[in-house]
Amino acid sequence: MNEYMIMKGQKINDRYQIIKSIGEGGMANVYLAYDTILDRNVAVKVLRGDLANDEKFVRRFQREALSASSLSHPNIVEVYDVGEDNGSYYIVMEYIEGKHLKELIKKRGKLTLSEVIDIMSQICEGLAVAHDSYIIHRDIKPQNIMILDSGLVKITDFGIAMALNSTQLTQTNSVMGSVHYLPPEQASGKGSTMQSDIYSMGILMYELLTGELPFRGDNAVEIALKQLKEPLPNIKDKIPNIPNSIVNILKRATAKNPKNRYADAREMLEDIKTAMGDSRANEPIIEYKYPELDDADKSHKKIKEVKENIENKKSNDEVVVSKKVTEEDLKKENKLLIVLGSIFTGIVVLVTAICVILPRITSVSNVKVPDVTGIEEIKAEEKLIEEGLKINSELEYVSSDTIEEGKVVKTDPAAGRTVKEGTEVTIYVSSGTNSLVLEDYTGKNYIEIKAILESTYKMNVMVEKKTVENPDDYSASEIIGQSPAAGESIEQGGTVTLYIPDIEELYPDFTSGDYTLSAIQKFAEKYGLTLNVKYEKTSEYPAGTIISQSRKENTKIVTGASFTITIAEEPDVVEDDIEGTGELDE
Repeated sequence: MNEYMIMKGQKINDRYQIIKSIGEGGMANVYLAYDTILDRNVAVKVLRGDLANDEKFVRRFQREALSASSLSHPNIVEVYDVGEDNGSYYIVMEYIEGKHLKELIKKRGKLTLSEVIDIMSQICEGLAVAHDSYIIHRDIKPQNIMILDSGLVKITDFGIAMALNSTQLTQTNSVMGSVHYLPPEQASGKGSTMQSDIYSMGILMYELLTGELPFRGDNAVEIALKQLKEPLPNIKDKIPNIPNSIVNILKRATAKNPKNRYADAREMLEDIKTAMGDSRANEPIIEYKYPELDDADKSHKKIKEVKENIENKKSNDEVVVSKKVTEEDLKKENKLLIVLGSIFTGIVVLVTAICVILPRITSVSNVKVPDVTGIEEIKAEEKLIEEGLKINSELEYVSSDTIEEGKVVKTDPAAGRTVKEGTEVTIYVSSGTNSLVLEDYTGKNYIEIKAILESTYKMNVMVEKKTVENPDDYSASEIIGQSPAAGESIEQGGTVTLYIPDIEELYPDFTSGDYTLSAIQKFAEKYGLTLNVKYEKTSEYPAGTIISQSRKENTKIVTGASFTITIAEEPDVVEDDIEGTGELDE
């Protein structure tokens, strides 16, 4: 089988019957095919070019694609099969009827903030599952993110993206397509981590919000240098009224130093979930805790040197210059030695004085750290200061089953330690017991409760569906039961199971004439959706008519998604100068 000559009706591995070509790229051709065994349509990606002939790449591709097939999440394109047929290597995936984000950006330009929050939340949801399994995508870009008409987002190309890390790509379109989202550590030749995916997501989020790439250049090297050296452009220059919470998310995600980024996709997701809250709109712009450009400067110089070597193609021949030593030179050298000797003697005397005299002048007394366990934080500080110790301004909080909340659990250095006067002491204050008494969550939105339990109380939350007798009485996101039950106590890090009804809700036809704006707002509130309302001046419909909706009828409702309705309003009245007829209507 030749990957360049796959025709309609041809079978791959005597199972996947080709229906049509649906995409071509530098790495693979993609086909819509019919799985004759499982009776379903699938997408088949066939490796092409040098990649299919690179044994090392093929082995890694097969291994990583099989690893990716273990990922199961609504926001990840499922991998069904990986194989080889007559020398060509293929991967069989879930077939998605949608477009990738690059197409959406080209068509729409920048997206609305609510749309971006929805899309990024879904990407983070999918990547969080991958990061939980220590699987790194390594090539997050809009071309690898699919979006369905229902608004559901799917991350694709896990197998190929991970395998690419082991090979050097020379295809111009592959390099140029990815370098715009390339983390600084990858640009400088270092290995990828989960935080590399975070950086790429930050660049993607900026592009979705502005419709533009933050770093541009004439070639891949120029763009890579900008990824290493230049900070992300201030998005407030493009969108002045954007909330500070969004600025901070972009700033943390695209930090040059990975230490300043989110640890993984789940941490970024938790930040995005609360980003649109009123309390965060004007929050302070974050300052990086660790230096940003130290490592980047070194990497920048390294790449610049490589670039110059490639362009110049010149060897750096060492030039040896000989110098004749004359009698005059020897005299000058002797004078220099005398001067240097005098200076050295002076330094020895000075160092001796410092070592012997200074300690006697500046000697510091030793003090013993007092035991402040069990007393209030303010009194503990007073007691420590009385002993000549300094207090760390940042308190640490730890759970304790024995020390009352708000009182001191321990100090660092510990009580009884002998230290120098003026030593800084960190106080650890009790945050209370390590357990939580569960509330009754019945009737509440499971997404909100799951977020609170996971982020605030560090619980492991499982969500399970249960069959209900009267589906019309419930919403798809409503909690109908829980385990442990309300009133029971659970230790931090324990597991809570939330039960929701096993029903599939579909969008209705809002343009049928049966819905008012108020009814649609209640619908959005019921399913945890973000509703956007647009108005269009038109004389074709009566004012107040719902004339269009962004989510098609009978498509699945995904809790947390956003959708838009357009409502007709009366057009502006224009009074034309009309010449009178001279007649009056009676």
